[in-house]
Amino acid sequence: MSPTTPRFWRDPALPFLEARAIADGRGLCYAPHSHETFSVGVVLGGESRYVNGPTREWVGRGTLVLMNPGEVHACNPRSDQAWRYLMLYLDPGWLAAVQGRAGSDFQPLAAQLAHDPCLTGGLVRLYRRLLDVATGPLERQSHAWDYASTLLERLGAPRPPLSDAADPPRLRLAADYLADRCAEAISLDDLSQAVGLSPTHLIRSFKRRYGLTPHAYLIDQRIRLARQRLRQGEELAEVALATGFADQAHLQRTFKRLVAATPGQYRSGSALPQQ
Repeated sequence: MSPTTPRFWRDPALPFLEARAIADGRGLCYAPHSHETFSVGVVLGGESRYVNGPTREWVGRGTLVLMNPGEVHACNPRSDQAWRYLMLYLDPGWLAAVQGRAGSDFQPLAAQLAHDPCLTGGLVRLYRRLLDVATGPLERQSHAWDYASTLLERLGAPRPPLSDAADPPRLRLAADYLADRCAEAISLDDLSQAVGLSPTHLIRSFKRRYGLTPHAYLIDQRIRLARQRLRQGEELAEVALATGFADQAHLQRTFKRLVAATPGQYRSGSALPQQ
């Protein structure tokens, strides 16, 4: 496997967790995007520009980056350095249970960056255990729970909730409309009429609230849906058709721009270590 090829790890015994690793990502480029999961990663080498809301910083070796579900972010490397990192994507419902909020929503964290050797070292050790074929499901599950518990204990200060003024109901309605119909061909007029806002006001206000234009948000939701279907092993042509893309090539281009991996690379993620 080339050091520039992303490695994805998944295991049916741990449906609440996905991992990603890259040994040399200097040629990667992420467009602004979001995840339905809580994401935590560690930079192992090189530097990258981390953008997440008000955070805009160069981050290097030993830095922990954190993204709440739905937060629009991007992380792109310096081109002259081998950028190495590990990422974990954790299901919010599972993480809410770790927070002691089983049956409730995950409480987003305030932290977006951290320099904590306990957490960075713990993430690396957890990843190694996940890939170790000698580690059984119960042991993997226990290590994942222990790491998430430690993370929340050390960085668990909650993010202040958005005020009604910062999160207007009509914009939430627009976001839900796009998410629920992301595979459909939605026009700006359709969206404007559905939420009762003029197109100009909608675009300006939506981008200020969500960090993406309505169209970019729609594409982001399509890629989320594509990832779900690819994890189920569906063929690329079927996924493209089911997620609103014109064809497989269109899915391929868009997926690589937002995920910095091809759909095929993502679908081939396995619970077994790749040599």
